[in-house]
Amino acid sequence: MNTNSAYNPRSVEQVITDFKGRRAAIIKALTTHVEEFYQQCDPEKENLCLYGFPNEQWEVNLPAEEVPPEVPEPALGINFARDGMQLKDWLALVAVHSDAWLLSVAFYFAARFGFDKNDRKRIFNMMNDLPSVFEVVSGTAKKQSKEKASVSNNSSSKSKTNSNTKSGKISKTVSEKEGDDGMEEEDELEHGDTLCGACGEHYASDEFWICCDECERWFHGKCVKITPAKAEHIKQYECPTCTNK
Repeated sequence: MNTNSAYNPRSVEQVITDFKGRRAAIIKALTTHVEEFYQQCDPEKENLCLYGFPNEQWEVNLPAEEVPPEVPEPALGINFARDGMQLKDWLALVAVHSDAWLLSVAFYFAARFGFDKNDRKRIFNMMNDLPSVFEVVSGTAKKQSKEKASVSNNSSSKSKTNSNTKSGKISKTVSEKEGDDGMEEEDELEHGDTLCGACGEHYASDEFWICCDECERWFHGKCVKITPAKAEHIKQYECPTCTNK
Protein backbone atom coordinates (compact mmCIF):
# COMPACT_ATOMS: atom_id res chain seq x y z
CA MET A 1 0.00 0.00 0.00
CA ASN A 2 1.29 3.48 -0.80
CA THR A 3 2.10 5.83 2.00
CA ASN A 4 -0.65 8.38 2.59
CA SER A 5 1.79 11.29 2.58
CA ALA A 6 4.87 11.73 0.43
CA TYR A 7 6.04 14.42 2.84
CA ASN A 8 4.86 16.40 5.84
CA PRO A 9 3.80 19.88 4.65
CA ARG A 10 5.01 22.46 7.16
CA SER A 11 3.81 25.71 5.57
CA VAL A 12 0.47 27.03 4.30
CA GLU A 13 1.66 26.78 0.70
CA GLN A 14 2.84 23.19 1.18
CA VAL A 15 -0.46 22.19 2.77
CA ILE A 16 -2.37 23.67 -0.17
CA THR A 17 -0.09 21.90 -2.66
CA ASP A 18 -0.74 18.65 -0.80
CA PHE A 19 -4.49 19.35 -0.78
CA LYS A 20 -4.60 20.14 -4.51
CA GLY A 21 -2.72 16.96 -5.40
CA ARG A 22 -5.02 14.73 -3.33
CA ARG A 23 -8.10 16.56 -4.63
CA ALA A 24 -7.04 16.16 -8.26
CA ALA A 25 -6.44 12.45 -7.70
CA ILE A 26 -9.90 11.87 -6.23
CA ILE A 27 -11.59 13.89 -8.98
CA LYS A 28 -9.83 11.69 -11.55
CA ALA A 29 -11.13 8.54 -9.86
CA LEU A 30 -14.71 9.85 -9.80
CA THR A 31 -14.78 11.36 -13.31
CA THR A 32 -12.25 10.35 -15.96
CA HIS A 33 -11.36 7.00 -14.34
CA VAL A 34 -14.87 5.99 -13.29
CA GLU A 35 -14.86 2.55 -14.91
CA GLU A 36 -11.56 1.56 -13.31
CA PHE A 37 -12.67 2.94 -9.94
CA TYR A 38 -16.01 1.11 -10.19
CA GLN A 39 -14.32 -2.22 -10.91
CA GLN A 40 -11.94 -1.88 -7.96
CA CYS A 41 -14.80 -1.20 -5.51
CA ASP A 42 -16.00 -4.81 -5.45
CA PRO A 43 -18.68 -5.29 -2.74
CA GLU A 44 -17.38 -8.84 -2.22
CA LYS A 45 -14.11 -7.49 -0.84
CA GLU A 46 -13.45 -6.15 2.66
CA ASN A 47 -13.96 -2.54 3.75
CA LEU A 48 -12.26 -0.36 1.13
CA CYS A 49 -11.24 3.31 1.09
CA LEU A 50 -10.47 5.79 -1.69
CA TYR A 51 -7.08 7.41 -1.13
CA GLY A 52 -5.84 10.48 -2.99
CA PHE A 53 -2.09 11.17 -2.92
CA PRO A 54 -0.10 14.40 -3.30
CA ASN A 55 1.27 13.19 -6.67
CA GLU A 56 -2.31 13.20 -8.08
CA GLN A 57 -2.55 9.39 -8.06
CA TRP A 58 -5.48 7.57 -6.45
CA GLU A 59 -5.85 4.14 -4.93
CA VAL A 60 -8.65 1.92 -3.62
CA ASN A 61 -7.32 -0.09 -0.72
CA LEU A 62 -7.87 -1.39 2.78
CA PRO A 63 -7.40 1.06 5.66
CA ALA A 64 -3.95 1.43 7.19
CA GLU A 65 -3.09 -1.28 9.70
CA GLU A 66 -1.39 0.97 12.22
CA VAL A 67 -3.51 2.75 14.82
CA PRO A 68 -3.62 5.68 14.72
CA PRO A 69 -2.83 5.95 11.00
CA GLU A 70 -0.26 8.34 9.52
CA VAL A 71 -3.01 10.78 8.48
CA PRO A 72 -6.80 10.71 8.98
CA GLU A 73 -8.41 7.90 6.99
CA PRO A 74 -11.02 8.26 4.21
CA ALA A 75 -14.57 6.89 4.50
CA LEU A 76 -14.50 3.15 5.14
CA GLY A 77 -16.55 0.60 3.16
CA ILE A 78 -17.34 2.67 0.05
CA ASN A 79 -17.52 -0.57 -1.95
CA PHE A 80 -20.49 -1.94 0.02
CA ALA A 81 -22.86 0.77 -1.25
CA ARG A 82 -21.76 0.49 -4.88
CA ASP A 83 -24.52 -1.80 -6.14
CA GLY A 84 -27.24 -0.57 -3.80
CA MET A 85 -27.77 2.79 -5.50
CA GLN A 86 -27.53 4.48 -8.89
CA LEU A 87 -24.01 5.11 -10.14
CA LYS A 88 -24.28 8.91 -10.04
CA ASP A 89 -25.66 8.82 -6.48
CA TRP A 90 -22.90 6.48 -5.33
CA LEU A 91 -20.20 8.66 -6.89
CA ALA A 92 -21.76 11.74 -5.28
CA LEU A 93 -21.76 9.99 -1.89
CA VAL A 94 -18.09 9.08 -2.22
CA ALA A 95 -17.38 12.66 -3.34
CA VAL A 96 -19.02 14.14 -0.22
CA HIS A 97 -17.00 11.89 2.09
CA SER A 98 -13.85 12.67 0.10
CA ASP A 99 -14.41 16.40 0.61
CA ALA A 100 -14.63 15.82 4.35
CA TRP A 101 -11.44 13.74 4.25
CA LEU A 102 -9.48 16.36 2.30
CA LEU A 103 -10.50 19.01 4.82
CA SER A 104 -9.54 16.70 7.67
CA VAL A 105 -6.08 15.96 6.27
CA ALA A 106 -5.30 19.64 5.63
CA PHE A 107 -6.23 20.69 9.17
CA TYR A 108 -4.44 17.65 10.62
CA PHE A 109 -1.21 19.09 9.23
CA ALA A 110 -2.19 22.54 10.47
CA ALA A 111 -2.66 21.20 14.00
CA ARG A 112 0.39 18.95 13.93
CA PHE A 113 2.76 21.76 13.01
CA GLY A 114 1.16 24.41 15.17
CA PHE A 115 -0.35 26.75 12.59
CA ASP A 116 -1.93 29.82 14.16
CA LYS A 117 -5.40 31.22 13.59
CA ASN A 118 -4.41 33.33 10.58
CA ASP A 119 -2.63 30.45 8.87
CA ARG A 120 -5.58 28.14 9.42
CA LYS A 121 -7.88 30.80 7.97
CA ARG A 122 -5.62 31.18 4.93
CA ILE A 123 -5.69 27.41 4.37
CA PHE A 124 -9.47 27.30 4.52
CA ASN A 125 -9.93 30.30 2.22
CA MET A 126 -7.53 28.88 -0.38
CA MET A 127 -9.28 25.52 -0.31
CA ASN A 128 -12.68 27.17 -0.46
CA ASP A 129 -11.69 29.10 -3.60
CA LEU A 130 -11.78 25.78 -5.47
CA PRO A 131 -15.05 23.92 -6.15
CA SER A 132 -15.53 20.91 -3.91
CA VAL A 133 -15.13 17.37 -5.25
CA PHE A 134 -18.90 16.96 -4.90
CA GLU A 135 -19.55 20.10 -6.94
CA VAL A 136 -17.28 18.85 -9.73
CA VAL A 137 -18.69 15.29 -9.74
CA SER A 138 -22.35 16.35 -9.54
CA GLY A 139 -21.98 19.16 -12.08
CA THR A 140 -23.06 21.74 -9.51
CA ALA A 141 -19.87 23.73 -10.09
CA LYS A 142 -20.73 24.11 -13.77
CA LYS A 143 -24.26 25.31 -12.96
CA GLN A 144 -22.93 27.88 -10.51
CA SER A 145 -20.38 29.19 -13.00
CA LYS A 146 -23.08 29.47 -15.68
CA GLU A 147 -25.28 31.47 -13.29
CA LYS A 148 -22.39 33.84 -12.56
CA ALA A 149 -21.67 34.25 -16.25
CA SER A 150 -25.36 34.91 -16.89
CA VAL A 151 -25.47 37.65 -14.26
CA SER A 152 -22.34 39.35 -15.61
CA ASN A 153 -23.57 39.18 -19.20
CA ASN A 154 -27.33 39.53 -18.76
CA SER A 155 -27.47 42.50 -21.12
CA SER A 156 -25.72 40.77 -24.01
CA SER A 157 -26.67 37.84 -26.19
CA LYS A 158 -24.43 34.85 -26.70
CA SER A 159 -21.33 35.74 -28.61
CA LYS A 160 -20.52 34.33 -32.00
CA THR A 161 -17.57 32.59 -30.39
CA ASN A 162 -19.80 30.76 -27.95
CA SER A 163 -22.28 29.74 -30.65
CA ASN A 164 -19.53 28.29 -32.76
CA THR A 165 -18.04 26.55 -29.78
CA LYS A 166 -21.30 24.93 -28.69
CA SER A 167 -22.20 23.75 -32.16
CA GLY A 168 -18.77 22.27 -32.75
CA LYS A 169 -18.17 21.39 -29.09
CA ILE A 170 -14.63 22.69 -29.48
CA SER A 171 -13.12 25.76 -27.87
CA LYS A 172 -11.05 28.04 -30.06
CA THR A 173 -7.32 27.43 -29.95
CA VAL A 174 -4.73 30.17 -29.61
CA SER A 175 -3.83 30.13 -33.30
CA GLU A 176 -7.46 30.71 -34.28
CA LYS A 177 -7.70 33.70 -31.94
CA GLU A 178 -4.65 35.57 -33.19
CA GLY A 179 -5.71 38.93 -34.64
CA ASP A 180 -9.15 38.64 -33.08
CA ASP A 181 -8.79 40.49 -29.77
CA GLY A 182 -12.46 41.50 -29.54
CA MET A 183 -13.75 37.97 -29.84
CA GLU A 184 -11.11 36.76 -27.40
CA GLU A 185 -12.36 39.21 -24.80
CA GLU A 186 -15.94 38.02 -25.35
CA ASP A 187 -14.77 34.42 -25.00
CA GLU A 188 -13.11 35.25 -21.69
CA LEU A 189 -16.30 36.90 -20.42
CA GLU A 190 -18.45 33.97 -21.53
CA HIS A 191 -16.23 31.20 -20.23
CA GLY A 192 -14.17 32.87 -17.52
CA ASP A 193 -16.06 31.12 -14.71
CA THR A 194 -16.35 27.78 -16.50
CA LEU A 195 -14.77 24.87 -14.63
CA CYS A 196 -13.29 21.71 -16.08
CA GLY A 197 -15.51 18.70 -15.31
CA ALA A 198 -12.41 16.57 -14.64
CA CYS A 199 -9.94 18.68 -12.67
CA GLY A 200 -12.26 21.49 -11.52
CA GLU A 201 -9.85 24.22 -12.61
CA HIS A 202 -11.00 27.40 -14.37
CA TYR A 203 -11.14 28.05 -18.12
CA ALA A 204 -8.14 29.75 -19.73
CA SER A 205 -8.18 31.20 -23.24
CA ASP A 206 -4.84 29.62 -24.17
CA GLU A 207 -6.04 26.05 -23.50
CA PHE A 208 -7.97 23.63 -25.68
CA TRP A 209 -11.39 22.68 -24.30
CA ILE A 210 -14.12 20.31 -25.41
CA CYS A 211 -17.78 20.06 -24.35
CA CYS A 212 -19.68 16.82 -23.72
CA ASP A 213 -22.82 16.57 -25.88
CA GLU A 214 -24.56 14.50 -23.20
CA CYS A 215 -24.03 16.37 -19.90
CA GLU A 216 -22.81 19.65 -21.48
CA ARG A 217 -19.85 19.89 -19.10
CA TRP A 218 -16.58 21.35 -20.37
CA PHE A 219 -13.23 19.60 -20.10
CA HIS A 220 -9.60 20.44 -20.71
CA GLY A 221 -8.54 18.40 -23.73
CA LYS A 222 -5.55 17.14 -21.77
CA CYS A 223 -7.78 15.91 -18.92
CA VAL A 224 -9.84 13.66 -21.23
CA LYS A 225 -6.96 12.90 -23.63
CA ILE A 226 -8.53 14.67 -26.62
CA THR A 227 -6.35 16.76 -28.94
CA PRO A 228 -7.65 19.47 -31.33
CA ALA A 229 -6.80 17.20 -34.27
CA LYS A 230 -8.70 14.27 -32.76
CA ALA A 231 -11.66 16.48 -31.88
CA GLU A 232 -12.10 17.48 -35.52
CA HIS A 233 -13.17 13.89 -36.30
CA ILE A 234 -15.64 13.57 -33.40
CA LYS A 235 -19.25 14.32 -34.35
CA GLN A 236 -20.80 13.68 -30.93
CA TYR A 237 -18.41 13.80 -27.98
CA GLU A 238 -19.26 12.02 -24.71
CA CYS A 239 -17.08 12.45 -21.62
CA PRO A 240 -15.78 9.37 -19.74
CA THR A 241 -18.56 9.58 -17.14
CA CYS A 242 -21.36 9.68 -19.73
CA THR A 243 -19.67 6.96 -21.78
CA ASN A 244 -19.62 4.67 -18.74
CA LYS A 245 -23.31 5.29 -18.11
